[in-house]
Amino acid sequence: MEKRIQIDVAEPLAFKAMFGLEKYIQQSQLDIIHYELIKIRASQLNGCAFCINMHTKDALKMGVDPQRLFLLDAWWDTELYSEEEQIILKMTEEITLVHQEGLSQETYNRAVQLFDEHYFAQIVMAIVTINAWNRISISTHKPLQD
Repeated sequence: MEKRIQIDVAEPLAFKAMFGLEKYIQQSQLDIIHYELIKIRASQLNGCAFCINMHTKDALKMGVDPQRLFLLDAWWDTELYSEEEQIILKMTEEITLVHQEGLSQETYNRAVQLFDEHYFAQIVMAIVTINAWNRISISTHKPLQD
């Protein structure tokens, strides 16, 4: 893959702003495993090798069962994910693929039954954040970390 300009080097203030979103999410009530599932699933949908590599490693370090990671791209066809995780994954897919339909009313309704408005907002912001990171990494061919 050809080398491209890296935003973190060329525009470090832009990266600092992105890390502001990360800090907000890390200080929120969003469960860390929920956030890792969001990051991995969005990255799979977007085809972001850099982010898939980083976040699957992070999830393994946190003790996530590897089978849950192996089957994440077919989550709806397993019993490995809680009801809350299933809705979070559905939200992740619908928001990431916003050009198709966006967050459906059915998914929204189920989400607001399961989560309060703050947790719902934190989920949406987590999805938005990883999608921004994916777009940066894909556009710049961010090299994989060892």
